[in-house]
Amino acid sequence: MANEALIVIDVQNDFCPGGALAVAGGDQVVPVINALIGRFEHVVLTQDWHPAGHSSFASSHPGKAPFETVEMAYGTQTLWPDHCVQGTAGAAFHPGLEWTSAEMIIRKGFRKAIDSYSAFFENDHETPTGLSGYLRERGISRVTLAGLATDFCVAYSALDARRQGFDATAILEGCRAIDLGGSLATMTAKMKEAGVTLA
Repeated sequence: MANEALIVIDVQNDFCPGGALAVAGGDQVVPVINALIGRFEHVVLTQDWHPAGHSSFASSHPGKAPFETVEMAYGTQTLWPDHCVQGTAGAAFHPGLEWTSAEMIIRKGFRKAIDSYSAFFENDHETPTGLSGYLRERGISRVTLAGLATDFCVAYSALDARRQGFDATAILEGCRAIDLGGSLATMTAKMKEAGVTLA
């Protein structure tokens, strides 16, 4: 498994029950992911890491409510409740996540003017996080993904992994979805079409 990496997506307090942008059953992924972490030689974590007043927060757009959309320079942006603000308890990893063996933590969403779902690129699909280069330099060609949420950060990461030439598998037992306006079915279909293995 030297050429494989596990990418754990955004298992943070704000995406778990009681958090600012809680995903239903979000904490249920923790034991599944902990078991996966024990099986992989290479583990990478992503961490949503927004500055206060981030452009993807509904609170930054007067008159707008969470889950409405606005047009940004890079396309349509869903507006979210304030979440995963840098240095807050909500941005911390779930306390049950056994993440200390991770080789790398990719922080995303730290640029105030652009949101970032994917572990590989910001939402403009052009600004890289550096993950592709890291994986290639380590000789990794296959990635397995799990975390939160299936239909946003996990799916976008899996699609970008395929675009970057990596074999990609999403462990659905280790994911939970927001399912905003049918987004789960839409993104599941996109992943299948792109050649992501759904396990």
